[in-house]
This record gives sequence, structure tokens and C-alpha cells, in this order.
Amino acid sequence: MTNNNASALPKRFWNLAVANLMAQSAEQISLAAVPMIAVLSLGAGAEQIGLLAAAQTLPFFLLAIPFGILADRISRPLIMRVAEITRTLALLGLLLCALTGASTLMLLALLGFLGATGTVAFSVAAPAFVPSLVAREQLPRANAKLELARSAAFAAGPALSGALVAWTGASAAFVVAAVLSASAVLLLWQLSEQRDFGGTVQRRPMQELRDGWQVVWQQDWLRAILLTSVAWNISWFVLHAAYVPYAMRALGMSADRVGLSLAAYGVGMVVGALLATGVMARMALGKAILLGPLCSVVAILGLVTTQWLSAIAAQILACVSFFIFGVGPIIWTITTTTLRQSITPSPVLGRVTAIFLTVNMGARPVGALLGAAVGMAASHWSASAQNHTAEIACLWLSATGFCLQLWIIARSSVKQLQTVPAAQAA
Repeated sequence: MTNNNASALPKRFWNLAVANLMAQSAEQISLAAVPMIAVLSLGAGAEQIGLLAAAQTLPFFLLAIPFGILADRISRPLIMRVAEITRTLALLGLLLCALTGASTLMLLALLGFLGATGTVAFSVAAPAFVPSLVAREQLPRANAKLELARSAAFAAGPALSGALVAWTGASAAFVVAAVLSASAVLLLWQLSEQRDFGGTVQRRPMQELRDGWQVVWQQDWLRAILLTSVAWNISWFVLHAAYVPYAMRALGMSADRVGLSLAAYGVGMVVGALLATGVMARMALGKAILLGPLCSVVAILGLVTTQWLSAIAAQILACVSFFIFGVGPIIWTITTTTLRQSITPSPVLGRVTAIFLTVNMGARPVGALLGAAVGMAASHWSASAQNHTAEIACLWLSATGFCLQLWIIARSSVKQLQTVPAAQAA
């Protein structure tokens, strides 16, 4: 079992934690508000909204690795400050668009790309910085606090954004987001890092990337975690390709009930973040890590079962399943992040974090496209659109993938871990 130090987390960590909450909230508010302003001001449809979403996703593919290399070369708090300033400027630009009515799709996409660039830099630097703020035995608690902030922002940010846009217009949402982001900058300004950067700046970026990849692939635990995460992300986005049409057509759910079931995922994330520290204190680390993938299997089997239930029972089970989906992956994120931070040498932690981020983000469109392809193939084989063959085929494919991710981590040596292991030499 993990030995969680009962001592208080240091003040410097709380500066990061509160800044993280503000930054995550600003991001979620703006992500929800940008499509709204596009629809209200430009009459954008699904194709245009898809392009905006692509612009906000692209930095994760293009920039995570460069930022990971940079995070191992220079001060990580400096990267986070610049990242949050970048996000603040993007939000101010969006506010100006909302106030002046000068929005164009290209301008919204550009500002969305700029804001997402700040998100990527922050997401790479922050996990790599945490081990220098807290003792190793405090890492589970620290990661749980950071994930709780992300979960709360994920659950509340879109709802707050929608309310602000509905009550006062899009500009109010961007004002709130910009204030939160600027406040995060002020908190980050109080952080510094004492680290030896000697010898790193002379290395070639591709060699540094290879070094980071070798750490991930040659370390059995990290390799198993990475492969499990890839299988999970592909399966999750196969599910997302089918869930909304399945829920509305097969289960007879109205739009608000579909939204309620998806909101249960955010609630589950918050609950999972609250439970994670206690889970790690009471269970061996390996078992705690297995809990996340196991929850996903239970959740997807619940969704598959809905096809044989009455409408009301199926709708309730769908909500419960998404709640479990929220609980499990957050516990997984906290436990595996703690393990990754503990065993990865500090000089390569930024690159390792970036590799995980890039690979996981890259798996998501693969899952979405795979779901679309399977759904299309199933539709051609189906004689009637009323039997929902395409959506059900995607559910079964997703279930297969979730079982695979559990199998990958269960057959690895990760399950044998009793406590957070000591740091390994570079």
C-alpha cells in the first residue's frame, strides 16, 4: 500500500494547484463558448464547428513533443507562465471578437489554436514540475488535487459557459475565462525551480526525443501503461462515435437526457479524484492501477446490456455506466501519473510526459475513424435502419477494446507493485 505522508502539502504546491484550477476552468469555459459564438455570430454548422475543433486539437499533435524537450532544457515554471500568458492573450482576442462582432471562422480558429498551444505547454510542464514541489510519498495526494481541479473544471466549465452566454452574451464568458487565466499567471509568477540544466542545451532535439522514447519503451511499467492508454483512448472514441445516435434512436433518450448521461461522466471524474488518495492508501499500488481499466470494462458492459432492457432501465444504466467511466479513468490517471513521476529520471520527465500526451491524443482520431468505418460497414450489411446495427456494432467493438486494455495492464508486472517505487537513475 502507498504510504501517504500526513504532513501538509507545501505552499508552493498550492500555488500551482490553484493556478491549475483557474487555468483548467478558463480552458473549459472558452472551449464551450467558442462554438457558441461561431453559431450565434457566423451561423456556423457542423462542418465549421468541426474545423474549429480541429484547430484546438492540432497543437497537441504538433507541439507536445517540442514542449517536452523544452521542459527538460529550461525552467518549467517559466514555461507555464508563458503558456498561461498565451492563453490569456487568446482569450482577450476572443473577447474582442465578441464585443466588436468582427469574428470570422479563420480568426476564431487562429485564436483557438493559440489558446490550445498554451494548454499543451502547461499540460507538459506541470506534471514534470510536481516532483520538485512535494516529497515522493506525497505525490499521490498532490496528483489527486490537480486531477480534482481538472475534473471540477470539466464538469462545471461548459455549464457555466452556457449559462453566461445565454444570460449575458458570449463576451461575459470570455471575460470570466480571461480573468481566471490572468489570475493563474499571477500565482505562477511566485514559483521557481532549482535544477541543473548543464549539458542539456547542447544536445540535438531528435537525440533527446529518442532518449525519452527509450525510457518509455524499455521500462516495462511505462510501456504497459502507454499501451493500455492507447487501447483505452481508441475504445473511448469508438464509443463516442456511436453513443449519441444509439442513445437517441435505440434507447429513446431526449437531448436533455443524453446530456444528463454525459454529465454523469464529469460527476464520476470528481468522485474518482476525491477517492483516489484513499484508494492508494488502502490498496497495493498495482491493484489501484488495475482498478481504472476494470471500471471501464464494467462500464462498457453496462452500456452493451442496455440493448436488452426496457427504455427507462436502459437510460438509468447508461447514466450509471458513464459515471463509472468517469470514476475509473481518473483513478488510473492519478495512480499512473504518480508511478511515472516516481520512476522517470527528472532530466527526461518533460519528454516522457510529452510522449504520453502525444501518443494518447493521436489514438483519439484513430478511434473516431475506426468507429465511423465500422458503423458504415454495419449499416451496409443491415437490411433496416431500425435495428441500430451500426451503433450496436460500435458498442461491441468498443467493449472488445476495453477488454484488451484491461488484459494489457493485467498481464504486465505493474500489478505486482505494492508501493510507489523509488526513483531510477538517469
